[in-house]
Amino acid sequence: FFPLTMTKTTFYYALLLALCQASVSSAWVTVANNKLNLSYNKQAQSSETALYAQHRRHFVTFSLSIIGSCALTGTTLLTPLPSHAATSPQQQKDKDNIVKGYNRLQYLLDNWVDKTTVCKIGQETTFGDKCERTPVVVMEYLGFKSTSDPLFKADTAMLRLKDLVPSDREVDFYDAVDAFAQNAEEASSMAFVSSWGEANPGGGKDRVALFIERAKNNVIASRDALKTIMDILDLKA
Repeated sequence: FFPLTMTKTTFYYALLLALCQASVSSAWVTVANNKLNLSYNKQAQSSETALYAQHRRHFVTFSLSIIGSCALTGTTLLTPLPSHAATSPQQQKDKDNIVKGYNRLQYLLDNWVDKTTVCKIGQETTFGDKCERTPVVVMEYLGFKSTSDPLFKADTAMLRLKDLVPSDREVDFYDAVDAFAQNAEEASSMAFVSSWGEANPGGGKDRVALFIERAKNNVIASRDALKTIMDILDLKA
């Protein structure tokens, strides 16, 4: 168990420093013992002093070696792996699809009225209009219409990328995945219900407009969740 105020990385780094300190302290004890052992014979003091100096030089070299190794190891522990280091072909495909899906949702939002308006040539709608608003197209952009769509089962694809997420962004990553899945499902439901908005008892254009607005809010939330995931994985739109 780690202290509540300490991350795993910090704990390992503190443990490493403690081990390094113990190693250096042990080396100092060894040199001190050698110094005591060398002082037992006054007649050989000059040669023993030279020998002690030799031990001291060895200690300094040894200490620098320990410190250098500790610093290198600590740097390795504290430096996060680049997000592309362990990317498999499937993960690369998943990342590409996330970016494509994000761009498609942005395009849908930028052209929301045009994309959610359907005009039937030579055929009138329930209320005698040739054009009507419907968010049914939302299901297509969110990956509910085709297995080849970039966002088809997008939440599953996102979870395949969890090994590429920095440890300090794991909570943000899983929250974004949940947010996307929830809002995409709600947007799809609104789109389906809207297809019967005028035909149902008590229905009408105002009900369809309500469903369209709700669906748009869900699409915005889905797009924002994808953007968060892209930022965490360092993906560019």
